Amino acid sequence: MAVTIEAVQAALKDLIDPNTEKDYLSTRSAKNIKVEGADVSLEIELGYPAKTQLDEIRRAVIEKLRTIAGIGNVSVNVSVKIVAHTVQRGLKPLPGVKNIIAVASGKGGVGKSTTAVNLALALAQEGATVGLLDADIYGPSQPQMLGLAGQKPESEDGKTMDPLRAHGLQAMSIGFMIDIDSPMVWRGPMVTQALEQLLKQTSWDDVDYLIVDMPPGTGDTQLTLAQKVPVTGAVIVTTPQDIALIDARKGLKMFEKVGIPILGLVENMSIHICSQCGHEEHIFGHGGGQQMCQDYGTEFLGALPLELSIRELTDAGTPTVVGAPDSRAAEIYRTIARRLALKVAERSRDMSAKFPSIVVQNT
Repeated sequence: MAVTIEAVQAALKDLIDPNTEKDYLSTRSAKNIKVEGADVSLEIELGYPAKTQLDEIRRAVIEKLRTIAGIGNVSVNVSVKIVAHTVQRGLKPLPGVKNIIAVASGKGGVGKSTTAVNLALALAQEGATVGLLDADIYGPSQPQMLGLAGQKPESEDGKTMDPLRAHGLQAMSIGFMIDIDSPMVWRGPMVTQALEQLLKQTSWDDVDYLIVDMPPGTGDTQLTLAQKVPVTGAVIVTTPQDIALIDARKGLKMFEKVGIPILGLVENMSIHICSQCGHEEHIFGHGGGQQMCQDYGTEFLGALPLELSIRELTDAGTPTVVGAPDSRAAEIYRTIARRLALKVAERSRDMSAKFPSIVVQNT
C-alpha cells in the first residue's frame, strides 16, 4: 500500500501535543509534509518555547508515523517560532520586543517579584529570548534577585541604555541607577515618566517575552502601562488566603477595565512541606486561587510551594530555576512558564508590520 499525505495527516490528527492538548494538524503546527515513495518528512513548528521537550515531541511524532502501513524512512524536524501578538487598540509592539507580559498583584508580600524572575528564567531555559523590566520604582528588587546589585547600565549612543545581563536574561531596573539605600521620594508623574524611559530607552535585543515586574496595587504605574505600553497580557500572582484574594480580584478587574487580557493566575505559597518530616500543610488556606479562576473564567496557571530554598536562592542572586534547576519547585516554574507561553500563543497575531504605511499626497 502506497503511503499518502492523507495517511500522514490522519496519523497526526490522532497525536496530541502534550502542552496544547490539541493535535498538530488542527493547530497548524505540522508543516511541509512531503511523501516520496515510502519516505516521509515534515516539520513541527511550535508557537511556544519548549526546548526541554523538543526531543520528546520529535520521538512521539516519529513513533506515530511509523504505525502507517508501508512507511519507510521518517524525518521530523521540531522547531519553535515565537511571534508578536495583539496589544491594546491604538498601540503597536515595542521595537525589539515581541510580547510584553505584566506580572502583577493586588497587594505586596505575595511573592510577585520572585515569581516574575523565576518565570522569566524558565522561559529562557525553554529557549526563548527574555527580558525582565523591574517596574517597581519605589521598591526595585530585581538587581538583588539577579545578582546584579551595584552594577550600572552603559550607553553607546548617549540616548539609549544597554540592558544588563544575568543567567541569560536582559534586565533593566531603576535599582541599577540609584544607591541601594536611597528612597525614591517621587510623585506619580515622575514615577510614570521613569517607567516609560526604562521601557522605551532600553535597547532590548530581539526579545520574545518582556516580563514586567509590576509594583503592587492599582495606581499610576498600572494606568501608564495600560495607556502607553503595548501589553500582550497580564499574570496575577496571589496567595490562597481571603485577604490576598480580595486584592487580587481588584487587580484582575483593573486589567479587564483597561483592555489588557488576563493570561492566568499563579497561586504562590500554596502549600508548605516540612523539610524535616515531609508533612504537607496549607498554611494560607486551600483552593482560593482556583476558585477565583472559576469565578472570572481565567486560567489557573499553577501553584507554587512555600519553601525556604526559594527565598534563600533568590536572596543570593540565583533564583530557583537556575540555582536548583532539578528541584521540584523549578519544574513547577517551568510548567507554569510553558502554560503562560501557550496562553500568549493563543492570542491573535499582530499584523501591523505586514501592512505598508499609506500616504496621500496632493500632486
